Formats: sequence, C-alpha cells, structure tokens
Amino acid sequence: MTDDRAVSEQMDTLGHTTGVEVEETSPDDEKIAEPFDPDSIDVVTRTMTVDLLLGRTASNMIDLQPDFQRRWGVWDVRRQSRLIESLLLRIPLPVLYAAEDADERWEIVDGIQRLSTIARFIDPDIIEDSPLVLSGLEYLRDYEGKSFEDLSQRLQLRLRESELMVHLIRKGTPPEVKFNIFARINTGGVALSAQELRHAITPGKARDVLEKWASSLEFLNATDRSVRQTRMDDRELVLRFLAFYLLGLDAYRQPDMDGFLIKAMKTINSTSDEVLSNSYERFQQAMITAHTIFGQDAFRKRFFEGATRLPINKAVFESLSVNLANIGNEGLSILIDRSEQVREEFIKLCNERSFEAAISQGTGDINKVNRRFSIIQEMLERVIAHA
Repeated sequence: MTDDRAVSEQMDTLGHTTGVEVEETSPDDEKIAEPFDPDSIDVVTRTMTVDLLLGRTASNMIDLQPDFQRRWGVWDVRRQSRLIESLLLRIPLPVLYAAEDADERWEIVDGIQRLSTIARFIDPDIIEDSPLVLSGLEYLRDYEGKSFEDLSQRLQLRLRESELMVHLIRKGTPPEVKFNIFARINTGGVALSAQELRHAITPGKARDVLEKWASSLEFLNATDRSVRQTRMDDRELVLRFLAFYLLGLDAYRQPDMDGFLIKAMKTINSTSDEVLSNSYERFQQAMITAHTIFGQDAFRKRFFEGATRLPINKAVFESLSVNLANIGNEGLSILIDRSEQVREEFIKLCNERSFEAAISQGTGDINKVNRRFSIIQEMLERVIAHA
C-alpha cells in the first residue's frame, strides 16, 4: 500500500537533511502579526580596531558563543590563515553583526569565526586555544609557518590597528525586533537557522536548558536520534514544548511562532529552577510514553500501518508532547497499556483533512494550533476513558 501525499524533509544551508519535516507556508504566514514601532529599532555602526575588539573579548564583554563553535567546528587552518593574510594585505573584511544586552555585552551573531580566528592568531589565550601558525597562504608565502610572534613589529601593529566595521543592535531593542532585523540580513556565507538566531539574541540559562533537554536520553530515544543537532533543530523542538507547556496554549494570541518562541526563551530565563525541574520530569515522562507507544514513529505523520517512516513533524511534536506531559502518570500508564489503540486513533487523525491541514501548512495559524492541540487531547482522553 502506498500514499501519494508527499512529505519533504527540511535541509540545512549546507544541504544536509535535518530529520525534521518541512513546514509548508501559507499566504497568511507572510503577514506581519504585530507591527513593531520603527522607533524601537536602535542600530549603530561602529568602526573598531582589532585591539579594541580583542580587549572587549578578553574582558568578557564580547560573547563568541563557544557552543556554536562546538557544533560547527572552527574553520580549518588554511581558511584561518587566509583571513589573517587578508588583514596583512589590508583587504577589508565583511562587517560583523552583534546584539547588545542590558550589561552592554555584545553577542556576536555574524562573524564568530572571523573574530575567533583573529584572537587565535594574535592572543590565543583569550579563547583558550593553541596559537595559529599560518599555512596555505595564497600570496604571502614567505610567512608560511609563521606565528604572530614571528612577525615584525610593523606587521604586528598593522594587524592590531586593522579596523573592522560592526553593526550593533543596541540594548533596549525588543528581542522580537532583533530577530526580524537579523533574519533580514542573515544572507551571509552560511545563513543561521531560526533557532540559531534566537539563541544568539537571547542569552541566559535558556541556552543551557535547551541543550540539556535536547541531549537527554529520553528525547534522543523518542526522536530515534534522527534530528540533526548541528543547526539546533533539536533545541527548537524542545523549545516548542517548553513554549506551550510553560506559557500555555492561551498565550499564543498572534500567528507568530517565531515571536512566541523568543518569548518562551525569555520566560525560561526568568523561571525558577524548581519549576524547570518539575517541567523536565514531565518532559521526560512525555518522551518515554511517546517512545513506548509509537517506537521509531513517534512525532511523525502516519497514514497507515507499514507506511514508510517520515521525518519528525514539529506541529505533531509540540501538540503530542505537551498533551502527554499534562496527563498524570496513571493516565500515561493506561495509554501505554492501550498502545495499539492509540496508534490506530492517531492514524485516523492523520487521515482526517482537518487535522492533517493543522499539522502541514501554515502551522503557526492560531486556529490550526488550537485545533491540533484539542484534537490530540480529545483522542488521548477518549482512549483513557474507555480503558
């Protein structure tokens, strides 16, 4: 038996599959949910020497986001060396983009690798890395195998006094506005994913919470370790759970999922450790239950038994996981005991036009969000009630 409903898997900017189903957009997705005041945009352009930028970095006033580095991996030595070569040749580098927090600390959004490379060559202790030795140069081949200390004082000074342009979004600019600005200019060599942008502009413990939960054995088992971690697709799934679990369905009042998820990250930052700990327990139980009932098919569309396994669907993940987390352990035990019935009921839902539309296209629409949450809730309650 086959099904002609095509489902596409999301690809990252490097052409890798992410393990997550593409969310199809609708015309309404292009509408501005809540226009922001132009006066709330505060962007300044600064020209700064390498010395000043390294000084801010050494003083912990510039965040190079080491977890980005761990996921992406730093540039190879050849690429790093050619960036230093460009500075020595006085070739201008692309501008840096940064967001300023309440303490006037800068979160580098675009330019992490450039600034990290410069720091590694001139003062590697700043980033706790080994010194960069130039290799693979294109023009200045006499400097092959040279470190910063091997350069003449004149060239060292040239590097330190090299100027870089920084576009800085000032503190006080609402996070939602920051996100929109960076999304508009996010067209560089390797564009950031939506979750990477949220991560960059929203410092705080939410970053660690999402990383921890996305690395949990329960989440990895429930998703069959199929969600690519490199571009933070796994963290976005966890964030979607937390957004609806902590804020509640009623808090989703505008058809703006990006804004809602940014608000959720801010909420996580201000939520007590006790509340987060209790939420984590419910998250774990939801993941365990979903995996026990659905196995490798958890959080994926399912049109009939034996169908080819599809990528994880974000809308299914958020609505099913939150509903499971809101059910007590006794109810979860009943659902597990009646796993076959739950699977059959879910297949029926996926074949109903109303539900399938709510998890396939324009999934940020308020009515579709409410519809999928209520339909799954009713299905689970029906199974429990007839146990």
